[in-house]
Amino acid sequence: MQAGVSHSTPDPDTGSRGSPTVWVDEEKRELGLQGWKPDGQLEAECAAFMAPGHAPGVPANEAVIRIPARMVPVLREARDVAERAGLR
Repeated sequence: MQAGVSHSTPDPDTGSRGSPTVWVDEEKRELGLQGWKPDGQLEAECAAFMAPGHAPGVPANEAVIRIPARMVPVLREARDVAERAGLR
């Protein structure tokens, strides 16, 4: 385990087949997300989506990933771990 990573939870429904996973990195004060690569259509739709206060496009140092909606509880659990550690 790396120094700052204190918690990880994989998608419970995919077993050991390269599961989407959420990590809490207390040292960097970040959540790490592993997900599936999007197809070209989803990536283009996300890049074109206009959200208030957000420039269109996906910067070169960022990525669109896909995670199953069933992982919402896993994201909440990671959020809770981060909050208990005082990460904001």
